[in-house]
Amino acid sequence: MGTTFSQFFPPPPALTEANLPSQDGRVFIVTGGTSGVGLELCSLLYHAGAKVYLAGRSETNAQAAILKIKARSTTSPGELTFLPLSLDDLTTIKPAVDAFTAKESRLDVLYNNAGVSLPPRGSVSVQGHELQMTTNCLGHHLLTTLLLPTLLHTAEGANPAAVRVVWISSIAVDASAPEGGMNMSELTDIPSNQQRSYLNSKTGNWFLASSLADQLGSRGILSVTQNPGNLKTGLLRHLPRIVGFATSPLLYPAKMGAYTELWAGLSEQLGIEEGGQYVVPWGRLHPNPRPDLVAALKAPEDGGTGVAAMFLEWCDKQIADFQ
Repeated sequence: MGTTFSQFFPPPPALTEANLPSQDGRVFIVTGGTSGVGLELCSLLYHAGAKVYLAGRSETNAQAAILKIKARSTTSPGELTFLPLSLDDLTTIKPAVDAFTAKESRLDVLYNNAGVSLPPRGSVSVQGHELQMTTNCLGHHLLTTLLLPTLLHTAEGANPAAVRVVWISSIAVDASAPEGGMNMSELTDIPSNQQRSYLNSKTGNWFLASSLADQLGSRGILSVTQNPGNLKTGLLRHLPRIVGFATSPLLYPAKMGAYTELWAGLSEQLGIEEGGQYVVPWGRLHPNPRPDLVAALKAPEDGGTGVAAMFLEWCDKQIADFQ
């Protein structure tokens, strides 16, 4: 209960624009960078001198976001570029990666920031998967997989943990995920309760973050997940208005969530040994993750349940034809 309470009422952020080092020469991709937390994160990075790719579906929205960000300062040496992709259509991911790698030879941090929450019941992706699972997990897993050569190339000339992949989870994982994190049968027998599918996708992001950390930690890449916080963003647009009204006193501006992501992607307090861990608002390691969820991250031979590995195997099968 204390851990959940501290995520509703966090201590002040440790890393903000006031103490963010220059990011000149570094390259970032932020999915969902045209609004909400993603826009605020892109703004922080841009004004620190970074080259930032705003990945999303709408060029119109991206250009509007770029103008909004640039209007906040006329002196930044940073760059902002739109990268077209649609996470709910796996056929768009490889062309996006090809377009990126045609321009860039490095990628310092990949922020798998975009997400969808509680869309209308029955919503599916272009390929027919449950929409939340596709947007939140499968699209990002494919994007990350295709960008691994660039991430690894960048890591070869960088300090350990300087190159990172940051995933997005939710306070709902702590509060409501089923025992063991996920029932694998629900990936094919989709629950009628949209909240359950959302939980599966947010728990799945932690599983993917941990699995990637196990895979690439020895090669200098840090992968973590994080709960950005309880925020006033468009992620709540599918909820009934009364829910938004009732929860409003517990919600924070989107920029606060950007501080959580900033810390996860750039804090020097995180090293390779923190790979696969869970960051909470507004930038600190989760002090007491649920034991059953930690067990799900481990293989049976290491005293765990192996659920994360099973989820990764399922995700790999879903994206295999799009690589």
